[in-house]
Amino acid sequence: MLAILLVQIALLCVEDSHADNAEEQQRCLALALYWEARGESDDGLIAVGWAILNRVANPDFPDTPCDVVYQGGEQPPCQFSWWCDGKSDTPRDEASWSRAQNVAATLLTDPPDDPTDGALYFHSSGIETPWRVSRTKTATIGNHVFYR
Repeated sequence: MLAILLVQIALLCVEDSHADNAEEQQRCLALALYWEARGESDDGLIAVGWAILNRVANPDFPDTPCDVVYQGGEQPPCQFSWWCDGKSDTPRDEASWSRAQNVAATLLTDPPDDPTDGALYFHSSGIETPWRVSRTKTATIGNHVFYR
């Protein structure tokens, strides 16, 4: 519950170089959900969204969904490979895009409980752990493994 409050406060107090309104924050979160988890169930989308919101609430990361998603810029290394892969970020599947937008809106206005137990990181379950540092596994949801 504290994480939810911190996220909501951060969104209200934002002075953001990428966006300064709630619609744009929702759009950034929806894009991340779309590109990172569009093939997942709503639970999988929610889990990926929570990892982003947990970063927003953590002092070691930027203060808004847009700044978290765009952290590192458009050239590797970046936080989310879809953002810095040089390809178009325009959603192509209208049904998946609509679902990602709906989940993002829910996460930012009336979020369900965090199923990731405070995760700040995630990766697809089909790959080996991509980090050199040890992280604590918190959950496996759909095709993603979550860590803090």
